[in-house]
Amino acid sequence: MKKITVCIVDDKKELRDALEEIVNMSNDCRCTGTIGSAEDALKIIPQLKPDVVLMDINLGTPETGIDVVRELKPAIPASNFMMCTVYEEDEKIFEALNAGASGYILKKTDPGKMLESIRELYNGGAPMSSQIARKVVTAFQQQKKNETEDAEHVNKLSNREKEILEYLSKGLAYKEIAAQLYISAETVRKHVYNIYEKLHVNNRVAAVNKFLKR
Repeated sequence: MKKITVCIVDDKKELRDALEEIVNMSNDCRCTGTIGSAEDALKIIPQLKPDVVLMDINLGTPETGIDVVRELKPAIPASNFMMCTVYEEDEKIFEALNAGASGYILKKTDPGKMLESIRELYNGGAPMSSQIARKVVTAFQQQKKNETEDAEHVNKLSNREKEILEYLSKGLAYKEIAAQLYISAETVRKHVYNIYEKLHVNNRVAAVNKFLKR
């Protein structure tokens, strides 16, 4: 039976050793390498091409585990990256997932659950510690709520205001928009003020972004 090959990247030797022991105590997983730095990870992992990489975020250097995933995932797409870290911040989670990680578990995860997550990742899943999964769901729900609210705000705009926003999105100045619509620059300015009020923004870029995402 083929064993799932696992590579461990962590700057702390005692943690690398502990994770290696957990992996090798299973019947279906085998640790093929333990690496202590981002630099070594970038060199060694493409040669090993493991099925799963357990990646720490803070590697004690300016280059993080997230940076390593971002660089390696396109080079070895068949390898699956799972962050194994102490960080629970939303920013770190989404940065890691955007970089190409398919899983995100906390170091305090018990050995049995750790092995279960490795198998799940290998079989096409996206394992996450329950705390992390909850944060992802909450963020997704908030995003949908924001999108709904933005669409409602845009629907409150008059046709003239939408017309002006179209010109703003093309980078035209107030005077140029005024010339296009045969109105004064001051009238354009008043419309823009009303647009900002309705969209709950305070600058052109934010207004255009909301309008284009509608």
